[in-house]
Amino acid sequence: MQTMNSRFSSSILQNRLSTALPVLLFLFVLAGPLVASDRYGLTNRLDSVALLAPPPLEGSAEYKADIASARAVFNERTPGDEARAITLQKLIIFNFTPAIGDFLQPGKFPKTEAFFDNMKPEIKPAIDAPKDHWKRIRPYDVDKKLWLGEPESSFSYPSGHATVGMIQALVLAELFPDKREAILAIGRDFGWARVVIGKHFPTDVYAGRVLAQGIVRELMASPEFQKDLAVAKAELQAALNNSK
Repeated sequence: MQTMNSRFSSSILQNRLSTALPVLLFLFVLAGPLVASDRYGLTNRLDSVALLAPPPLEGSAEYKADIASARAVFNERTPGDEARAITLQKLIIFNFTPAIGDFLQPGKFPKTEAFFDNMKPEIKPAIDAPKDHWKRIRPYDVDKKLWLGEPESSFSYPSGHATVGMIQALVLAELFPDKREAILAIGRDFGWARVVIGKHFPTDVYAGRVLAQGIVRELMASPEFQKDLAVAKAELQAALNNSK
């Protein structure tokens, strides 16, 4: 009887292992790219929670001024402001075409597009860490009158759009230094657009800009980033030379 029970237990164990092993292997495969995606070493070098000051304390005079400003910007928006804000929801480098030139169009610069696309998973942990640390709710959760569009799944501080938009701007300014100020102006618009449509407090946007500067500083210190930046610059410069 004991032998039968042992065989039965062994059979169950084998069945469980045969079911679990494919799952474990699948998870192992998934984990590989997550480690490999830290191409520029940003995760090890930047503590984004320590970099940023905490958001205004709820109930404080600073907090009241923050929500009052969010309400004012939202309520005073024009149809044009709203349309512009919705356009900037999509974090693509082609929003910078007015500053850089009409030659910057989708599909013409695959290496440059890949460079910016591959940057996003690199910087995401640095944005998520302070969001998840402070867990600040969004303006429309405080005041339902600020509701516009779909709710966001992440926390409010800092603004991810402000961070990514300014990162894109700062990197593009390295590629087009003669157009730096016009590029940075659009980079600022990414964040402010989020206040226009009630997704963020102004202080979320300011924090995102600070975080962007910290991230770009660390990226620029990476030899791998410098290599990828040089590839994008060569591709863009070749197009500019051919257009002359």
